[in-house]
Amino acid sequence: MSEAPWLTIIGLGEDGPDGLCAASRSALDTAEIVMGPERHLSLIQTSARTIPWPVPFSKGVEDLLELRGTPCVVLTSGDPFWFGAGTTITGHLDRNEWHAYPGRSTFSLAANRLGWPLDRTICTGLHTAPLTRLRPHLSPGVRLIVLLRDGGAVTELSSYLRDTGFGASAVTVMEALGGPRERMTHTTADALSGDFAHPVCAAIEVAGNGPVLPRASGLPDTLFESDGVMTKRHIRALTLSTLAPRPGEHLWDIGGGSGTIGIEWLLCDPTLAASVVEPRADRIALINANARALGVDRLHVVEGSAPAALKDLPKPDAVFIGGGLSSDLLTFIEGLNDVRIVANAVTLESEALLADAHARRGGELHRFEVAQAQPMGRKHGWTQAYPITQWSFP
Repeated sequence: MSEAPWLTIIGLGEDGPDGLCAASRSALDTAEIVMGPERHLSLIQTSARTIPWPVPFSKGVEDLLELRGTPCVVLTSGDPFWFGAGTTITGHLDRNEWHAYPGRSTFSLAANRLGWPLDRTICTGLHTAPLTRLRPHLSPGVRLIVLLRDGGAVTELSSYLRDTGFGASAVTVMEALGGPRERMTHTTADALSGDFAHPVCAAIEVAGNGPVLPRASGLPDTLFESDGVMTKRHIRALTLSTLAPRPGEHLWDIGGGSGTIGIEWLLCDPTLAASVVEPRADRIALINANARALGVDRLHVVEGSAPAALKDLPKPDAVFIGGGLSSDLLTFIEGLNDVRIVANAVTLESEALLADAHARRGGELHRFEVAQAQPMGRKHGWTQAYPITQWSFP
């Protein structure tokens, strides 16, 4: 028989040991060391040695790993594997080294206080993440439950909702749910004020007239900051359709410009990853600003020129070439295995490279032309954008 796990992770609620199951109580009784935030340690009584979890969090993981083999308990909030510490901790361990006993999650408690269907409510944790991650979800009628860093983050949340045009949103601030200090404040983002204490979360019913991010590819160009170099809306929609993002995939966006392709790729699904390569520092700043504003700060931005800047990146599932097209770059990309390639060209020289690639490798070659009606005196006429040649493979 294998040895019993040395680590037990226990989700502790604000009601302290009263909410623990028999297995959790037994683990606490037999532990030699108990680690956790000081707030959690203050809720229990134990003869074990107690160690407050340090800041930064990663230091606590290091300290815990040095105790490997000693019977330990780690206290976390609620469900350790729902925006909790469980995933980070167990990522350093073998599966037979630990077991966990979850408590009642803050999301479940909040939904039950409000009567919200949890299966139709967006739940997210923003303890260490920026509030801009809410941006893709801000649409009238959407319900969100958001875990927040501390009381100060509640004020930041109300300011963010106002600034994005959703100050009319109903907000319920919930402190210390499930414990004797529980308090609920019902208000709107416009009217929200006061002091709030950790642990705290907010339930938001979105309302207002701020711009909503469409779910379809091809966001309005006005949502992006740009110096004029960007894949425009209609071509972007066609390009993303050809790239065909699938859950869990990683994109290389080469010649990022304003970052529009990489950003919209990430907006398709939270499991997607993207690396944008751009040689100009001023455009790097634009790309990062756009990614933050649209809620995908996880975009990986690399300053450099392809193909040299590509060699240390994680292997992609799809590659988009929107700028810097050259024979050397195509040779490098074509040398990758099991990768979808989409390249756009505007100049005759770049178009010739794509025509040659199509002749050698096959795939599909398309030409897209977009015209927009513009005033011509008292009437209107068509203004033609530069035609785009697109090669995709396979």
